[in-house]
Amino acid sequence: MKFGIVSDSSCDLQAEYTEKEQVSVVSFYVSFDGEHYLKEGKEAVITEFYQKMADNPGCYPKTSMPSIQDYMDAFRPFVEKGMPVLCICLTKTFSGSMQSAVSAKAEIEEEYPNARIEVMDSQLVTGLQGCLVKEAVRLRNADLELDEAVKRLEAVRPTGHIFFTTKDLKYLEHGGRIGKAACLAGSMLNIKPILQFCDKELGSTELCRGRKKSLHKIIEKFLDFVEKENINLDDYNLMTGQGLAVEDYEVFKEELRKELHKRGFAIDIWDEIQIGATIGVHTGPYPLGVGILKKCE
Repeated sequence: MKFGIVSDSSCDLQAEYTEKEQVSVVSFYVSFDGEHYLKEGKEAVITEFYQKMADNPGCYPKTSMPSIQDYMDAFRPFVEKGMPVLCICLTKTFSGSMQSAVSAKAEIEEEYPNARIEVMDSQLVTGLQGCLVKEAVRLRNADLELDEAVKRLEAVRPTGHIFFTTKDLKYLEHGGRIGKAACLAGSMLNIKPILQFCDKELGSTELCRGRKKSLHKIIEKFLDFVEKENINLDDYNLMTGQGLAVEDYEVFKEELRKELHKRGFAIDIWDEIQIGATIGVHTGPYPLGVGILKKCE
């Protein structure tokens, strides 16, 4: 390998994949009481995290970013082998995880003056951050040097776009994304939010009556976006994801598949993820959505 790869757990990649491809994942921390924090995906199992949210609707868990020491521990094994490191972090508009990585880089470089560590702001979240990590793995496995890989990865970061919804507005209200009045009205009227993530930020919220209609609306908005931007999905990574497993997800995937075919896209399979706690604390246990990120050339 020409370089090692590190990411934080917001990338939502399966452990089987990261172990196979030798990607070192630095965990965020999750807490339900604000005092006891567990490592996401290691000490805190994501399905159990969502189930606890579902069973305790008045509970609002918190996350804490990885520490400087956590990143140092991830960097050191690569550096000791004389290997450059690429660290891909959750967008800095959402977390200070990248700043922890930058501080860890400085500490390691004092200890190892010849170390080479590149800390990259993914400008992305959840599965799209994971897609960027997978692209980094593909470039590394193709024997590219670190500088060339970084150049190609930076070129595709702005293409990431997610359309998603969730069942409950109260988590968005608790996180300051919508007002209390809108949350109360939405809960009474069975209104669901339609949200987008793009350009490093959570986009404006739209509302839709009922869960079934909200899932249909996500697909409609996604495909309208693809057509408007003249996107060739063959050049993109396509992914869908959910939080706590629900039957709605299977219905959603089947409708997406049918609509893709109707619009001329012969796509039947794509990457599927479980959306992690880093995003789940803001969406509640039932986030569900679709996203794309362009493949590196």
